[in-house]
Amino acid sequence: MKYVVVSGGVISGIGKGVLASSTGMLLKTLGLKVTSIKIDPYMNIDAGTMSPLEHGECFVLNDGGETDLDLGNYERYLNVTLTKDHNITTGKIYSHVIARERKGDYLGKTVQIVPHLTNAIQDWIERVSRIPVDDTGLEPDVCIIELGGTVGDIESAPFVEALRQFQFKVGKENFSLIHVSLVPVIHGEQKTKPTQAAIKDLRSLGLVPDMIACRCSEQLNQSTIDKIAMFCHVGSEQVVNVHDVNSTYHVPLLLLEQKMIDYLHNRLQLGDITLNDDDKQRGNDLLSKWKKTTGNFDASMETVKIALVGKYTNLKDSYLSVIKALEHSSMRCRRKLDIMWVESSDLEPETQETDKARFHEAWNKISSADGILVPGGFGTRGTEGMIHAARWARENKIPFLGVCLGLQIATIEFVRDVIGKTEASSTEFVEGLDEENQVVIYMPEIDKATMGGNMRLGLRPTYFQDNSEWSKIRKLYGSPASVEERHRHRYEINPEIVDELEENGLVFVGKDESNKRCEIFELKNHPYYVATQYHPEYTSKVLDPSKPFLGLVAASSGILDDVIDGKYDFHTDSESTDF
Repeated sequence: MKYVVVSGGVISGIGKGVLASSTGMLLKTLGLKVTSIKIDPYMNIDAGTMSPLEHGECFVLNDGGETDLDLGNYERYLNVTLTKDHNITTGKIYSHVIARERKGDYLGKTVQIVPHLTNAIQDWIERVSRIPVDDTGLEPDVCIIELGGTVGDIESAPFVEALRQFQFKVGKENFSLIHVSLVPVIHGEQKTKPTQAAIKDLRSLGLVPDMIACRCSEQLNQSTIDKIAMFCHVGSEQVVNVHDVNSTYHVPLLLLEQKMIDYLHNRLQLGDITLNDDDKQRGNDLLSKWKKTTGNFDASMETVKIALVGKYTNLKDSYLSVIKALEHSSMRCRRKLDIMWVESSDLEPETQETDKARFHEAWNKISSADGILVPGGFGTRGTEGMIHAARWARENKIPFLGVCLGLQIATIEFVRDVIGKTEASSTEFVEGLDEENQVVIYMPEIDKATMGGNMRLGLRPTYFQDNSEWSKIRKLYGSPASVEERHRHRYEINPEIVDELEENGLVFVGKDESNKRCEIFELKNHPYYVATQYHPEYTSKVLDPSKPFLGLVAASSGILDDVIDGKYDFHTDSESTDF
C-alpha cells in the first residue's frame, strides 16, 4: 500500500480537498486503484449534528455515515464508494481508545496520547485503506490521506505525530507528503514568507514535504518557485504551481502539465505495482473522458440559469454537493451554468414590508430563471418563500427539481393551491397541526430524543410504479424497475393523502420497498416538475451526473428529449477528445 498525505498550512480552506482528489484522480489514470481518508480534528463523532452555516454541507455515504464534505469530493473525482470509517475524527478516535480502556485491552497501563492514541490512528488508517471502494472489488493500491485543519493547530497535534511515526512504519518508499500552502500577492508581489514559515513548522514536527503545492491567484513566477525551493529545501520540480483556473475540474490537468504524476511515480516506485491491460485501458479512458468534460466546460457558449432557492445561501458550501451536481450536469449538456442564489425568506411578503429591494431582487431572479431548484434543509424559516417558488414553477411551466425538503414543500403547495386545503402544512413547521392538514409527518420509527445519526440515512431502494412508463425521470435513469439513492430525513409525505394527490395529477412514480413511503413525484403535462425524497446530489459524479439534476439542467436548456435519447453521452459524441 502506498500512502500520499496532503496537509495544509498558512490558512484553512486553502483547497486541500480538491488537490487530494485531483492527485487521486491522476493516479487512477495510470490504472491504479485509489482510495481516500479524511482526518478531521474536531471532537464531534461526525458532521451530522453540525449546522450547515457552521461547517458547510454534511455529506452522506451509502452506509449512512454523516461525514465531512471533502468525502464528497473524493467520491465525485475518484468514482469510488467510501464508508463512514474513511472519515476519522478526534471524537471517533478518543471514543475508540476509551472503549478499549474500559474493556481492559491495555492491561492496566496508563493510557496516553503516545503511544495509545497515535497507535490507534495508525491502525485505523491501515485497516480502512485496504477496504475495496470501486467496482473491481479489489484492495486499493494507493491511499490519499487528507489532514484537515492547519498544521500547527493544537487539535491536529496527535494526528501529525501519528503520521510522523507512520512514515517509518510503512517505509520511505510507501509514504509521500504534499503540503498545500498559500502564496499571497501583495501590491503585485508574490510573497513566499508564509510558505517558508509553514514548511519550517512542518519540519519541526518531524514531517518533511516531498512536494509543496502553492495556491496563488496567479501563475507563479519562476523566481518565486526557485525561492521557495531554496528556502524550503526542495527541488524546483517539487514546487507545484496551483494557480486559479477556469474550474476545479481543471486542477488535475494543471497538475498533469507540471509532471506531478511523474514525480510520484518515481518517489513511490509505482512501477513495481503490477497492472494488466484492462487496468491501463481504464486509466486511459478516464483521462480521455476527463479532458472531454473540461473541454465541454471551456467550449460552452449558451448559458443555463438555475435559481437555487435555499435557506443557507450565506454559506454556499452548505449546498456543495448540489452545486457540483449542477456543474456535472451542465458540463454534460455543454452549457455554462449560472446559479442564481435566492434566499428563500426574501420571497415572502413579510420581506417586502421590511426590505423591498431584497424582495424584488429575489423575485426578479425567480422570474428570469430557466429552472428552479429547492434543495434540502431543516426548520421553518424561509419555507413559505420556497412554497412561492414551487408555485411559480408549477403554474408557469418552469422546470423544477425539489430535493428532500423541496419535495415536501412542493407537495404542500400542491395541496394548498390545487386541492384547496389552504391550511395544509408540515408537522415540522406547525406544532399541533390538525390531522386533516398534515401533508408532511414525522416518520414513526425515528427517535425524537437523540440527534446524532438517527435519521433515515444511507443507500435505500426506490421502486418505480406500474403507472410510470411515461415518467421523464424514469427514462433519465434508463427505465429500470428500481434505483438506489442516499437518504437523510426525519419527515415524509403523509401516506394517507397519496391517493388524493394522484387523483389531482401529482403522481408518486417512485416508492420504497413497502410501497407506502413516497420517494419520487412527477407532475404530468409539465416540461419537468420532479421532486425526490432522497438526495440524488450525493451520488453525482464528474463523469456520471445525477439523473434528476441532469434532467433539470437539460429541461432548462430545452434539450431534455435529446439527453433522454443519449445524444449527449460520451459514446455518442462525435467531437474530438484530443486536447
